[in-house]
Amino acid sequence: MFKSLVISRWSLVIIIIVAAFFRLYNIAELPPGLYPDEAMNGNNALEALSPNGQFKWFYPENNGREGLFINIQALSIYTFGNEPWALRLISAIFGILTVLGVYFLAKELFRENLKFKILNPKQNQNLNNLNSKIALLSSFFLAINFWHINFSRIGFRAIMAPLFLTWGIYFLIKTLNSLKTKNYKLKTMLGGLIYGLGFHSYIAYRVTPLLILIIIALYWLQNKDWQIRKKILLVVSGYTLMALVAFAPLGLYFLQHPQDFFGRTTQVSVFNSPTPLKDLGINIAKTAGMFNFSGDWNWRHNIAGQPLLFWPIGILFIIGIILGLKKLIDINRDSLRDIYRYSFIILFSWIIIASLPIIISNEGLPHALRAILMIPPVFILAGVGGVWLYKKMTYNLQPTTYNALLIAICLLLIGIVINAYYSYFIKWGKNPNVQGAFAQNYVDIGRQLNALPKELPKYVVVKAGGVDVRGLPMPTQTTMFITDTFTPEKRKENNIFYVLPNEIDKIPQGAYTIILD
Repeated sequence: MFKSLVISRWSLVIIIIVAAFFRLYNIAELPPGLYPDEAMNGNNALEALSPNGQFKWFYPENNGREGLFINIQALSIYTFGNEPWALRLISAIFGILTVLGVYFLAKELFRENLKFKILNPKQNQNLNNLNSKIALLSSFFLAINFWHINFSRIGFRAIMAPLFLTWGIYFLIKTLNSLKTKNYKLKTMLGGLIYGLGFHSYIAYRVTPLLILIIIALYWLQNKDWQIRKKILLVVSGYTLMALVAFAPLGLYFLQHPQDFFGRTTQVSVFNSPTPLKDLGINIAKTAGMFNFSGDWNWRHNIAGQPLLFWPIGILFIIGIILGLKKLIDINRDSLRDIYRYSFIILFSWIIIASLPIIISNEGLPHALRAILMIPPVFILAGVGGVWLYKKMTYNLQPTTYNALLIAICLLLIGIVINAYYSYFIKWGKNPNVQGAFAQNYVDIGRQLNALPKELPKYVVVKAGGVDVRGLPMPTQTTMFITDTFTPEKRKENNIFYVLPNEIDKIPQGAYTIILD
């Protein structure tokens, strides 16, 4: 038992090191450039750091963004300067912590050994530490997955959503699993606080209360003892209270500015389509197929069109779904209580609920970014499938054959890591489409302006189109961040000014002029 615990802990340390490598290695160079949405965050952060600046719970520019992520990015900029990697470092940290969270969540979900009824009954008698194996495999798959690696290296606030939801649900389930002890109150408060912070992350997070309600309902139905149910009510009250406390500043803002609550949701809704039911069906099919068949075509989100799961992990994900469905349809008397108690309902509900913001949208499907909340349950199910396959393959093997199989499995895992490196740093990282997807040319303009003498007047003629931000098109944000010229005061200080094509006559003679298009 002790030996198994030590191995598990060291395995987790190695997985976190691998996760950190894929999220931090060469982050100053890859992704290249700086997408205007990232730069907008940076400019708001720079303005907040200025002497007359103000940190906000919500920044209304660029269709509106919750402010927590931007405010944390400001700390990184304050420490490291206005460099693209300083914005992305925060995402990398959140990504690493999500890998750790998936380990603890999967371990807690499967804390009571799952009986794989597809296996030989004799094999089910030897499933010690099965939850640790599922947890390790789930976190490993997440650590080396392109989908999560990519968004862990981009300065988008959405990367916080799976982190807060994973840890928030972990503490909720941990609490509900330990109601017979006296130390559940702290976990309740901490879980509610973490879960509530998730509302500061990404608009898609607002569907997650449905999942929390399902989890609570499952535990309520499982426990018939009224004393336990009273404790559940206390847990729900404390969890909800802390979640509301965490959400309160943003909630008060939305009460005062209700127009900012929905953001772009109504603009891209499938229900604005002349054929909403048809489009909804197509969206469901595209979303279901993005894991193993055809993924996001946006080079900023993915290797264009590549499935979001590497094929061995995709197969294990399907196996995990099959095992879960088999568990759910087994409704004999002995397993009915286990169904309520067990975790497949939670995982399937999580995937379905997290898919809602995607399938009701008619923009750029399949959409890897909007699907970011689906990441934790997808990889936990893949972990379940992997452990089942391992048990199936190793049952009753001779020592020689078993050792050969272990070597083959180790080689496969190494191959998966190598594939992850090749996919992100070479196949994607060296593709010329990626530079365009991250506005490398706008960064180059900013570097060019920074290299010129400060006393020389410099004018940027903005011909690029986009959402208006304080009188200038959105793409200008990238160059503004690189040159630290978001505010009029900074433009005057750095002698850099921005004009629209119809304002060229304002450029003084002898000034340096460059076109941003």
